[in-house]
Amino acid sequence: MSSSKPKSVQTMKPETAAKKLGVLLSATPAEFREGVVSRDELNELQAKPPAWLVELRRNGPHPKQVVAAKLRVSVSGLIRGGITEPLTTAEIEALKAENPDWLEHEQAVQAETRKEAQRLKQR
Repeated sequence: MSSSKPKSVQTMKPETAAKKLGVLLSATPAEFREGVVSRDELNELQAKPPAWLVELRRNGPHPKQVVAAKLRVSVSGLIRGGITEPLTTAEIEALKAENPDWLEHEQAVQAETRKEAQRLKQR
């Protein structure tokens, strides 16, 4: 006779779930921030995002990892450029249009880093 244990539900902190969803935790609804998120709930949010998640992904504010990706720089490059706070999509677009010297420099550094990583991967 084999007794199989009931499958335990995997949960994560809201901070972890927000990071996996690519959104800023402080911008999420209170019910999201105050609870725990199961793996199934996370999968559901990814598959069928509610309106608040669609809006956050579209307009922000975005966490630094997302800001860095949208600007094609590293997170360190953002910090060197003086960007330490979350930005909205409009602020990111304005920064791209302005194209300050630091942004151009950090994009070149990031492009070179990616090129070198690709070269090493092909060895």
